[in-house]
Amino acid sequence: MTEPSKKQQLYEAIRANPFISQQELANQLGLSRSAVAGYIAGLIRERKLLGRAYVLPDHRPVVCVGAANLDRKLRSTDTIALRTSNPASQSESFGGVARNIAENLARLGTTVALLTAIGADSSGAALLDHADSLGIDVRGALRLDGCCSGTYTAVLDRDGEMVVALADMALYDRMEPAFVDARQAQLAGAALVVADLNLPRDTVAALAHQARRNATPLVLVAVSEPKMARLPDDLSGVRLLILNAGELAARVGRPLVDDAALAEAIRAVQAQGAQDLIVTRGARGVLVSAGDAIVDLPAPAVDVVDVTGAGDAFAAAVCWSLVQDAGTEDLVLACRRGLHLSALTLGVPETVHPGLGPDSLATESPPISQD
Repeated sequence: MTEPSKKQQLYEAIRANPFISQQELANQLGLSRSAVAGYIAGLIRERKLLGRAYVLPDHRPVVCVGAANLDRKLRSTDTIALRTSNPASQSESFGGVARNIAENLARLGTTVALLTAIGADSSGAALLDHADSLGIDVRGALRLDGCCSGTYTAVLDRDGEMVVALADMALYDRMEPAFVDARQAQLAGAALVVADLNLPRDTVAALAHQARRNATPLVLVAVSEPKMARLPDDLSGVRLLILNAGELAARVGRPLVDDAALAEAIRAVQAQGAQDLIVTRGARGVLVSAGDAIVDLPAPAVDVVDVTGAGDAFAAAVCWSLVQDAGTEDLVLACRRGLHLSALTLGVPETVHPGLGPDSLATESPPISQD
């Protein structure tokens, strides 16, 4: 076989599996490992591959890092009475902040990879199978023996508002900095990395370090006030931090009683190294840093069916916008898209809107089917 055809075969093998090793390529193509290394070096010189990650220029993914859970929702059929039994309906779905963001992005037509941890159980297998069916790359997931996959149980009142949630997410503490180091190539080749704060503090710091080194945009999404302790002191390398007002108050260590206090806190966190912040405020909309200004964007009115997943939809739309508008990065437009997708998600019972498609956010306020 001629050299050009061998090189083309190697290139196609890498397209099929960007994580394939040089030895696997050698075995598959009947070449020596040194010959494979030579072909890869040539493809890198030709800019058909981007570095040792074998990242194809037209397929740079958004890499989502963090939780992938089995979500259970219990919705009361009447006013909730504490310390007694309440009649309710139950549903199960796939959830987790990073996983929800990944699914939204995949449905929007974005190339996505998910780095998460699962247990050796049927829930973990189902989580990965479902993600794979959506086109999400889950080959980098951490598979753990001897523990259960993550679960999140939300109790909703009859109007769909959350009363309490219980989360079993101890396995994400096993996603240590060594996990990040082992996936350096995948992270370095990302168009954007988005991580939730279910990760250990040292892992978040490692992601920020890699973002600085590789000049890869890093978006961090807060998940609760207690887990703000997982945010490192030095936020340099963080392109964007998305959090709510309570989480911002936890970060700065003081109550934020009005918009002036919120604005002061945003500037304080920016001084810690984060380039920009978005503060979500539920029905009041969001505050977003935009250059020297802090812009207040109202949320559209919506009849709430279920609040679960709305914040993750917002974050996904913002990330989608940053990737689509790379170079301009209009955060105000990104937030408008986020508010739009969040409102639509509030109006359906599913955690991720089932009507999303590649053209859903092509304009600022796109129509999305209500299938």
